Amino acid sequence: MPKFIDSHPMGSLTAEQLKQLQNAPKDKFGVTHHDILYNKKEDRVYCVLDAPSKDAVANHHKDAGLKVEWIHEVESTKR
Repeated sequence: MPKFIDSHPMGSLTAEQLKQLQNAPKDKFGVTHHDILYNKKEDRVYCVLDAPSKDAVANHHKDAGLKVEWIHEVESTKR
C-alpha cells in the first residue's frame, strides 16, 4: 500500500491522543498510521500513513476535523 506524509497543526490534540491514534485500526477510507511525529511547541503534527490514495488521506483528516496543509506520497527504507 502507498505511504503518505502530511502536516497539520496540533491544535487541541494531546500527545496521549496521538499515541492512541497510532494504534487505531484501518478507518473507513482504508487509512492506517505508520508513524505520527509531533512538536507541541511548534504546534505541528506530521503523519506518516498507509493509504490507498492521497484523497483517502485528505478525507481521513477532514473526517477528524483537521485541515491538512500538504500531503506527499513517499517511500520508506523500513520494511
